[in-house]
Amino acid sequence: MKHNVKITIILVSMFLITQFIGLYVLNSDPFHTSVEINGTTQLTENPILSWLAPPEAQTESDFSTYFVSIIVAFIFSIIILFLLTRFKIDIILKIWFFVVVVIALFISFYSIFPKFLPLTILASLSALVLGFIKIFKRNFLIHNLTELLIYPGIATIFIPLLNFWSIIILLVIISIYDIWAVWHSGIMQKMAKYQIDKLKVFSGFFVPYMSKKLRMKINKMKKSKKKKLVRVHLAILGGGDVIFPLITAGVIMKLDKINLPFGLKPFIGGFGSALFIVFGATLGLTLLFMFSEKKKFYPAMPFITAGIFAGMILSYLIF
Repeated sequence: MKHNVKITIILVSMFLITQFIGLYVLNSDPFHTSVEINGTTQLTENPILSWLAPPEAQTESDFSTYFVSIIVAFIFSIIILFLLTRFKIDIILKIWFFVVVVIALFISFYSIFPKFLPLTILASLSALVLGFIKIFKRNFLIHNLTELLIYPGIATIFIPLLNFWSIIILLVIISIYDIWAVWHSGIMQKMAKYQIDKLKVFSGFFVPYMSKKLRMKINKMKKSKKKKLVRVHLAILGGGDVIFPLITAGVIMKLDKINLPFGLKPFIGGFGSALFIVFGATLGLTLLFMFSEKKKFYPAMPFITAGIFAGMILSYLIF
């Protein structure tokens, strides 16, 4: 097992809690609001979040266009992040992270708080304050607590752009990239190390912990009053490993049904199917932690994607 049981439970629990918060945020549909027109309740664009609202697909071809745009944007983001990391332009990276964090937190807070002006202002202030502490002050507790809300906020922007087939293709592409980035190029480890050690910001969960042997060593140092640097272990889970299962669950949740080829019965979406996605992804991540080895790096997305597909198949068979 890569980490001890306690740390594994903490990481998996944070992953699962984020998925459930995400489903709640996505179900609240923050980009739309209900209004009464001629005695009937209708959904209309939310003016408060209209500047953030993603475009709505009108035809199936729109999903193809959005999918290509997402892939291109993903590639450019990786290139820009790599260049900024390579040339150590810390302030730009921190501002980038700060803006994304504040926007994502605001969307999540706005979705959770009741919709009236004082609480909307509170949501804005909370996002700014927590975003500032997270990026510029580096508080371990604030970092992990805000991570629970950041990915649901980001996911709300991407889900309307994807359909059943595009999310499946995206999961395969991301899994292949993750394998290359971790096991072949090592770029993922380099960027994570730079973010944690130099930038003091990390996009994902991280939990520092000490082994029993190290704790005994520290106790001896305290008794002898000697000072010595010690290296603690760090359990991390990247943000991409958290958000892609959530995006998948959101896409499946908004589906009515999708026709499959070869005369197969339609795939039924909805909240029940989304739960199968969440639990499948959680199982894939848990198995990875259980069977991985200490001091070795593993790409999590292939295992999470396998769990997602298993959840889809089980949902298909049941519903």
